[in-house]
Amino acid sequence: MTQSPATPLPPPKERRRLREAGSLTQAQVAERVGVSRETVRAWETGRTNPRGRKREAYAKLLTSLGEEETVTKPPAIEVAEVEVVKVEVVEVVGVVGAFEGKAVDDTAVLEPVPVLAPVPIEKPPRAPLTPAQAFDALYAFCAPALVRQAYLLTGRRELARESVERAFQVAWQRWPEVAVDRDPAGWVRSVAYEYALSPWHRFRPRYRHPEPPPPDTADRALLTALLKLPPSYRRTLLLYDGVGLGLAETAAETEASTPAAANRLLHAREALAAQLPDLSDPTELHRRMTELASTGRLHAAKPPTVRFVGERRTVFWTRAAIAFTVAIIGATTLTVRTAPTHYEPPVPLGQRVEGVPPRVVQGALSEEEVALRDRLRTGMTSGPERLAPLGR
Repeated sequence: MTQSPATPLPPPKERRRLREAGSLTQAQVAERVGVSRETVRAWETGRTNPRGRKREAYAKLLTSLGEEETVTKPPAIEVAEVEVVKVEVVEVVGVVGAFEGKAVDDTAVLEPVPVLAPVPIEKPPRAPLTPAQAFDALYAFCAPALVRQAYLLTGRRELARESVERAFQVAWQRWPEVAVDRDPAGWVRSVAYEYALSPWHRFRPRYRHPEPPPPDTADRALLTALLKLPPSYRRTLLLYDGVGLGLAETAAETEASTPAAANRLLHAREALAAQLPDLSDPTELHRRMTELASTGRLHAAKPPTVRFVGERRTVFWTRAAIAFTVAIIGATTLTVRTAPTHYEPPVPLGQRVEGVPPRVVQGALSEEEVALRDRLRTGMTSGPERLAPLGR
């Protein structure tokens, strides 16, 4: 069985140019093709390419945009070929006329009037964005969608917001690295997912009890089914069917091989279809996940707040590291100052001394000693009298 060749597509930059020439947003293109806005953005950046029917619909849309541009495009003006021309203008004043009190002939010739060629106006160069402005732009573009995605991963609104804010705080701390990354949004998304799926949150008191479920029955059933999936399966399903990444990109972001990512995706779809048969279609699953993520009030903090908290956290841990280092240095110095400066040999074990007479043990009393002891016992009287020895 032979496979038909894929529909040709223009380069990624040309795709974006055609969309902008047609005055369409990424959301409008996504609605026409039937995909998410993140998928259209991935197509225009060249990270992924459409497949199947979506590729045909996308190619047809780009072709129509190119035809409209050709029809409505004004003729180009060759500015470089236009020369400065001087034209002599003959003004007929009439049979009798006057100009500044002087008579003018019928064929008076005025001074030649130059006609200048149109000069293109150059736009002033745009000033480069500061790091704070670039960070704020990335945050405004990615944060709302990331909060909704983190909510689908965890089922907790507060944890979703915290995960996204913490990810952007880490991004601000490592901004020179993130700014030159090929996909800064993917970098932040990976950090947010890792933080949201951390198993240590179960030991935090604020996250021990589940949050109230969505009010709608269908949304509640879908969220329950998602949370029953293993974290790796849930993340793979969200990246592929929710965000719209390709299988290779999903495998790379989840740090798995492509066959492993495909198996996780198939098992996750089967588990969802077993509980919710209506979601066996990936398109319907994408729509329902989008609706579920949009039900709650999932608002992220303002970019300046995130930057300020990140900087304050960095200052705190820097000071803590300095204090810990100073404590170690102080303890080491105290130990060196109080340690003995010379070696003291240990006390040797005792040695046996020869020639010492043995210890005499007291034996039994003689008869005289026994008689003396009895006489002393019976002769003692109470009172101040003293016992005087009796002479023999």
